Amino acid sequence: MQPLDDIVVVDFTKLIAGPLCTQYLGDMGAEIIKVEDCERGDDLRAMPPFVGTDGAMFFCMNRNKRSVALNLKIPEGLALALKLVAKADVLVESYGTGVADRLGIGQVAMRELNPRLVYCSVSGFGRTGPLASRPGFELMMQAYSGMMMTTGETGTGPLRIGFSPLDQTTGIHGATGVLAALRMRDRTGKGSYVEVSLLETATAFMGWHAQAYWMNGSLPERPGSGHGSLTPYQAFMASDAWILLAVGSDQLWRKFCNATGLEAYRDDPRFRTNPERVKHLNDTIALVQEAITRKTVSEWLEIFTAAGIPASPVNNIDTVLADPQIAARHMVMDYQHPVGGTMKGVAHPVLFEGAERRVRHPPPLHGEHTDEILGEISISGEQLSALRQRGVVGIQPQQNKT
Repeated sequence: MQPLDDIVVVDFTKLIAGPLCTQYLGDMGAEIIKVEDCERGDDLRAMPPFVGTDGAMFFCMNRNKRSVALNLKIPEGLALALKLVAKADVLVESYGTGVADRLGIGQVAMRELNPRLVYCSVSGFGRTGPLASRPGFELMMQAYSGMMMTTGETGTGPLRIGFSPLDQTTGIHGATGVLAALRMRDRTGKGSYVEVSLLETATAFMGWHAQAYWMNGSLPERPGSGHGSLTPYQAFMASDAWILLAVGSDQLWRKFCNATGLEAYRDDPRFRTNPERVKHLNDTIALVQEAITRKTVSEWLEIFTAAGIPASPVNNIDTVLADPQIAARHMVMDYQHPVGGTMKGVAHPVLFEGAERRVRHPPPLHGEHTDEILGEISISGEQLSALRQRGVVGIQPQQNKT
C-alpha cells in the first residue's frame, strides 16, 4: 500500500515544474495519466543527451506515469480527454495562460464536469496580474526575482544557479498544494483550484533577503559560497582541494579554534561572537583560510569530525552518486526501460514507513499507453484504428532497445 494509491491524476504538463509535481504524486502511489500531443509530446523529450528519442531531463521528471497521445484540438480527442478527467481525482496543467480554456479543459469547465476534481495550475507569472500572459522560464525568473543579483562572487556579473531550483520547487509546491486540497476534499466532498507559479516560488526563496532589506534598507551582496549573517560559513581551499566549513555558532567557533591551532583568536574581541566575526568578515576569512591551507581535505575532515565541527568536501556529481550514504539510503534506483534497458534514476526524497524506493513505471515512451488507457474507458480496438487514421490519437511507439 502507498499513500496515494487510490488517486488518479490526469497530467497535462510538460517541461519541468508540472511534470515534477505529477511525478512526486506518482512516486507516492497515484496513477498518473500523462496526456501528450500526437506530434512530439513533452518538449523535454527533445533535450539531449538521449536514450532513443527521449532526453535525459524527460527521464528525470516522468517516471511512474503512463502516456496517452491525444489531439485536443479535434473534438473527438477532447472528448476522450474529458472521459479521463471525469473519473480523475486531480488534474494538473502547465499551459500558457488562457490556453487550457481555449482547449476546453479550463478549471471552471473541468470542475463542473467533475465537482470532486482538484485542479492544479502551474505557470510562470501566475494566472492573474499584468504579466499573467507572459511566458516564464527558470532563467527568466532567476533574473526577474533578484536571485541572480545574490549569486556569485563580489564583482561578478549575473550568474545562473547551476540547476533549476524554481522549476523543481514549484513542482514541490504544486504537489503539497494538491495534497492539501485532497485533504480538504475529504472534509467537504468538493474539489478546489490550486495555483503555483515560478515567480511566487522565486519571491518566497528571496524572503530572507526581503526581510533584511526591510530591516536595514541595504541591497544584498553576492556572498560567493558564504553567508551574509554567518562566518566562517563557506568554502575554503585546503592544501589539495576545496572544503566547506559551517561554523554556525559561537560554541562551534571555539571548537574550531581549538582544532586548528587558532586558540589565540578564540576569545579575541574581533572574533569571539558571530556578529563581531561578520563585522570583521575579511579578517575572519583571511585568518581561517591561512589555517586551512596547512592540511589536505581528508586530514581536516578527520579532525573536524572528531571535534564535532560541521564540514564537507566540495563534491562533484560522480562522487555523490558513488557515496556510501547515498547507497545506504537507496537514493539511486535501477529500473528497466523498454528502449534504454537497465537505467538509473534519483529517488523521491520521502520515505513512508521505510518502504523500498522503486520505479513502478519507467518514464513512458511518447504515447506508449494510448491503447491501454483508452481501452480502460471502453474504446475498442476497431475504434482506436479509426481514431488513429483521423489523427485523433498518436501512433504506438516502437520499443526496440538501443
